[in-house]
Formats: sequence, structure tokens, C-alpha cells
Amino acid sequence: MPSRNPLRRGAALVAGAALLILGVALLVLPGPGLLLILAGLLVLADQFPSVARYVDPVRDRAMRAARESVASPVRIAGSSLTAAVLLAAGLVWGLMPGLPFGGWPTGAGLILSSLILVALLVYSYRTARADRPGPRSRRAT
Repeated sequence: MPSRNPLRRGAALVAGAALLILGVALLVLPGPGLLLILAGLLVLADQFPSVARYVDPVRDRAMRAARESVASPVRIAGSSLTAAVLLAAGLVWGLMPGLPFGGWPTGAGLILSSLILVALLVYSYRTARADRPGPRSRRAT
């Protein structure tokens, strides 16, 4: 139920809009764009009921993208390699402040992106595995 508190509604508007904008940017940049768009819509739908109609289509597309991301060993390996490269780049940028945008703020951002990618990969794998029908169990006769 929407809050009548204008401060709470304003905070939800700012947070939801920020998540939406970041999610849209991450659709073309490396990152979980659809999941951030979904998070933004969920925050907004809590205070603005008219937004709720967009939640289910985005949720369906985000879950489909999560399943597709772990559909083959090649995709899993590619995502894992990307996470490793992001982690290594974060360490390099953190330890070498002479690089463009060098220092720990950039390095920490890259490391955080790597950790988020690994978490999403594990989540996607578990979700996709749970959705697959398992082999029939055989009873001893």
C-alpha cells in the first residue's frame, strides 16, 4: 500500500529512478541491466501502483535472460572469465594509481562488479537447474 508520507514517496521516487537509469545504462554496458530495471520498478511499484503493471513483463524477461546466461558450458565459462578479468583489472587499477582513473575507487568498482557477476552467475545456474525436469527416479523392483 502506498505511503501517504511525502518524504517516503520522494525517497522511493529518487531510488527507483536511479535504479532504472542505472539499469538502462547497463543494458549496453557490462552489468545486470534487466535486474536493476526490475529492482527500480519494484521500488517504484511499492509507492506508485500504476507502475506495477510493468513489473511482471520485466521479471519474466530478466529470468529468461538469467536462464539463457547459463544455458551452455561456453556461456558459463565466458561469464566466469569475464568475472576473473574484472577482478584482475580491479586489483591492477587499485594498486597502480598512475593509470587513467587509477586508484581504489575505480578498482573497488571493478572488484564489486566482478563479485556481483559471480553472485548472479551462481543464482542463474541454481535457478535454471531447479527449473529443469530431473531424471526419473527408478525404483528397485
